[in-house]
Amino acid sequence: MDLIVCLKQNVDMKQIRIKKDTREPVLEGLPLVFGDMDKNALEEAVRIKEKEGGKVIALSVGSPKLRDTIKDALAAGADEAVILIDPLFSNLDSARTAKVLAKAIKKIGKYDLILLAEGSTDNYSGQMGSRLAELLDLPAITYVRQLEHTGSKVRATRNMEESFEVVEAELPALITVTSGINEPRIPSLMQILRAAKKPVQEWKSSDIGITDTELGDMDTEILSNLAPVEQRKKVIFEGKLDEDIVSLVNSLIKEGVLGG
Repeated sequence: MDLIVCLKQNVDMKQIRIKKDTREPVLEGLPLVFGDMDKNALEEAVRIKEKEGGKVIALSVGSPKLRDTIKDALAAGADEAVILIDPLFSNLDSARTAKVLAKAIKKIGKYDLILLAEGSTDNYSGQMGSRLAELLDLPAITYVRQLEHTGSKVRATRNMEESFEVVEAELPALITVTSGINEPRIPSLMQILRAAKKPVQEWKSSDIGITDTELGDMDTEILSNLAPVEQRKKVIFEGKLDEDIVSLVNSLIKEGVLGG
């Protein structure tokens, strides 16, 4: 089983600070990591490989810092990696990123499954899987919480929020996973050290045969990216909770925290 896992490089969301006066996020100088659900997709691919053999290729497009970030994927079980770094690939939206990834996957050639997160940690548009499947003319199964491989097919359980749906697709196929599909492993020290020796190919736009004209213009324009307004009234409730529970509840209702 040959698997490709597409991973997105994001700033570490846990370290973002917000400017109090403008509510704008401060992104400069933050470390770059792969998103949590990207790690779920990689973990699922590694589990399939461990059960059935084959190899896992980690694929990502990003900044030059991706040369370091990709080591996390190799330490977590990917056998090799392809990273796409080029000035042409900066500030890509979902549509243009899908075109770049599709070109790279076609160059890689052999694969049975492509796995992605159902959405990215930063903007969570949820578009990448469907766009990529369309460009590659592949069947796509989204929001997968359980995945099985049987013969020439995959059987997946989809999380539809209020229900579950079981579907099948012929290989090759594209799968987007939810966070509930598994618990990503934490690489050991030996796995981290071995990651430095695994093969990594770095491709530019010319290597995958894509031009600025083919990428086209940005389909998405970001108008603003502001944190929500926080209104802390700093109401202090004094008294013993077990004796004044009614007063506490009435105070919460008055402040609109609880419905009356």
